[in-house]
Amino acid sequence: MRPISRRKAIKTGIATATAAIFTEVFPKSLWAKPLVTSSGIQLYTVDKELKADVEGTLKKVKAIGYEEVEAAGFAGLSAKQFRVALDGAGLKCASTHFFNFGGSDPGPLFEQANALGVHYTVSSMMGNFPNKPSGSEMGVEGYKALAEYCNQLGEKAKQAGLQFAFHNHNTEFKDLGRGKVGYDVLVEATDPNLVKLELDCGWMVAAGHNPIDYFKRYPNRYRMVHIKDFVRPAQPSTSLKRDEVPQGTVLGTGYIKYKPILLAAKAAGVEHCYVEQEPPFIGTTAFEAATKDYEYIRSLSI
Repeated sequence: MRPISRRKAIKTGIATATAAIFTEVFPKSLWAKPLVTSSGIQLYTVDKELKADVEGTLKKVKAIGYEEVEAAGFAGLSAKQFRVALDGAGLKCASTHFFNFGGSDPGPLFEQANALGVHYTVSSMMGNFPNKPSGSEMGVEGYKALAEYCNQLGEKAKQAGLQFAFHNHNTEFKDLGRGKVGYDVLVEATDPNLVKLELDCGWMVAAGHNPIDYFKRYPNRYRMVHIKDFVRPAQPSTSLKRDEVPQGTVLGTGYIKYKPILLAAKAAGVEHCYVEQEPPFIGTTAFEAATKDYEYIRSLSI
């Protein structure tokens, strides 16, 4: 072993002491890598505010710190006008929800998506669609028929240069018997190339299921996630009736722990993460809630 010179020993001691001071003064949270590198928000969170003042609301969303948004309607503007407003606020938009798939030719909707400049067109809760079996309750055959329609939408979206995706709520997890839930039937009967998935983690948990299990079960199907929190309910619910759904709350103040969920999402190929808080907002405003939600998501690190 070669002897260490006095000068080298002093330098080594100084370096060690400096590292110790740096660690003490600057905690790990300041240099750890954020789990979500580009924070997004589903604009339904500020829907009321957006309809009252499009440009002002988008600028406030940007000022909070969000870098991208997911649209859910255009607040009375055309898709092209809404794109101009997004650009003016400095916000990216890769995805938009449409609520009127199922009733007519989807071509005009895809034209709007292209005018907005998104890649993903998303649908959920299609109450009516071609070949829907009669009856108020969706059974196995109903979900198979919905899956086939989603495949058709996916093919038409592809022809328009877009990607179709399906977004869940809690209702798709109602027990259909023999261990089947509608969501599983839908996912397994859709073409993975034509129909990608946007997992609403909050609604899945509210229904009593674990997003991590689904990320592992269906890798490379999920491209986007919605993250929302709820006050812990007495029991899981697959209903959207007002008195049967849990109360939405700010991320981190409910019962859903998102760090392990988002780690699994990242491993499964998820590209976009959107905060979404369900109204009504009790004791706070939508902007205050969106700010706290942003602070929560930025606090998660790896």
